[in-house]
Amino acid sequence: MPLPMRIYLPAVILGFAMCACRPSESEQLHVELETEALPAVDAGEVFMRRDGKRFGIPAFKDIYQPAGIDTISFPFLDATRVAALRRQLALLEKSGRQKNRRIGALTVSETHLRETIRLLLQWQHTYPHGINHYLDAWQIRGDDRRGNVLFTGYYTPVIPVRSEPAHPYIYPVYDRPRNWEGPFPTRKEIESGKAFKGMGLELAYAKDPLDIYFMQLQGSGYVEYPNRRKKYFAYNGTNRHPFRSMESLIRNHPEGEAAVLSPGGMKRFFNSNPHLLDSLMHRNPSYTFFSPSNRAPEGSGGVPLTSMISIAADPRYIPPGSCLLAEFPEYEPNSRSVKHRYAILLAQDTGGAIRGPGRVDFYTGIGADAGKMASRIRHYGRLWLLLPRERTAPPFGAPQAVN
Repeated sequence: MPLPMRIYLPAVILGFAMCACRPSESEQLHVELETEALPAVDAGEVFMRRDGKRFGIPAFKDIYQPAGIDTISFPFLDATRVAALRRQLALLEKSGRQKNRRIGALTVSETHLRETIRLLLQWQHTYPHGINHYLDAWQIRGDDRRGNVLFTGYYTPVIPVRSEPAHPYIYPVYDRPRNWEGPFPTRKEIESGKAFKGMGLELAYAKDPLDIYFMQLQGSGYVEYPNRRKKYFAYNGTNRHPFRSMESLIRNHPEGEAAVLSPGGMKRFFNSNPHLLDSLMHRNPSYTFFSPSNRAPEGSGGVPLTSMISIAADPRYIPPGSCLLAEFPEYEPNSRSVKHRYAILLAQDTGGAIRGPGRVDFYTGIGADAGKMASRIRHYGRLWLLLPRERTAPPFGAPQAVN
């Protein structure tokens, strides 16, 4: 039965978190964990805060626990999701792996993942009514062991560049050096222009070092030349130095306390405080390299990412290629609280900051609008891993898969 819930109102503004977890450029919409004591709740009563996080739920005994989904109205399996499912199935069939994986008490294999996709495809272009008779749902516990999963957003940026340095396009985007001996240089040593001098590693030149920084945070991006030609620069490793969030450095700096830490907000902050740019940038020694690619943005498994469907997750808890039913959080500016909608999502990527069973990164697409959307996503929802039951034949009269 649905659990009773009501909104818990006290909330404070959230700051910025690393790796595509940015607040909105126009306003700080997000709320953070309460530091005050939570009110007592009656047994069986669930409260939900404005950020979508529930409390009053008994702790999960394992990483996954079985959950009834017979009352959930599954979302429509439209053409975009069908195409994404087919690409994922092709990748899983190509791998051909059969080995079982143990995640807590749950056993998962790629055979299960493939069968889940095949079942979903039998309801393509329709609402999958009755599919709960053929799929089991396993809810992931979250970091708090009560099913709360933090959704953040990431995207593929597009930054203006030139092929050769010409003011103001003087900041190089670097390829990874090959046959490098010893430790890699730090960000400061790289950006000084001396570490790779004469090695021909410059791929392009940007006019703003922050554009490069944002592309490094996302792990890849498009560069756009003056003739409007675009080229995809894929992730090509790091210098293996520890990452320090420049956003946290700004937030802790006396002059940055009131800064809006979105891409646009950070640019405005440094336009007003240009003397801080190098010192704060260089306190993060980590540096990401890129490689030109003719392929579209794709996840760590090699499958193209699909906006509003692909997620990055920790593969120790959510197997790559998994189909998940999500109670996805959407912020309501008028009520300053979160509502949820159900969505079918695919685990197709990983991320350096995406660790544990309580955090996933939601891919919003390419370009500035996608970046603004990604910056607004930092709220809690729930996730269920979908796996086939023993009986996998579709019910009589169900739509059949189209090859």
